[in-house]
Amino acid sequence: MGLFGFFGRRRRNRVVIEGLYRAIVDRSRAPVFYRDLGVPDTLDGRFELLTLYMTLVSRRLRVMTTPGPDMAQDLVDLTFAQFDAALRELGVGDVSMPKRMKAMAAAFLGRASAYDEALRSDEPEKLSAALVRNLYGAAPCADDAVKKIMQDVRQSVAALENAPLDAYLTAQLPFPPLPL
Repeated sequence: MGLFGFFGRRRRNRVVIEGLYRAIVDRSRAPVFYRDLGVPDTLDGRFELLTLYMTLVSRRLRVMTTPGPDMAQDLVDLTFAQFDAALRELGVGDVSMPKRMKAMAAAFLGRASAYDEALRSDEPEKLSAALVRNLYGAAPCADDAVKKIMQDVRQSVAALENAPLDAYLTAQLPFPPLPL
């Protein structure tokens, strides 16, 4: 389905997807990640955290009853529409936009797959490695920072899994308190 495919006909439902998106953006932009946990406060660092939390929410929506899977797709579609708008604001032109969006989509899907695989694994090292590789890249990171983010991810997954569909339909994502 296209952008807001399932919800495209009703403004109220579009507002739900936009609310979910805002909640994920708010979580991923929390200063604690950049100031205290050392995630680079750059375009790449922000992309990485947004991708992480978008993955957590969309993977949960995909396994819920209808309309969960459609909401997941609409949420990802909105995310890419926002990526497109952000790149245009940064001056990326029409000619190079398809190449940039293709690269972002590949990065997003690759990270989502790595996080999903790590979360399904019984090996905590997989999640740790995925977080270090994606969130920090070549930047230095402290072990305790990675542990705090891992704990936040695990707590977020549990909270999202225990939340009823109504929490998603009202854009009230049950993220745990931020890691300190």
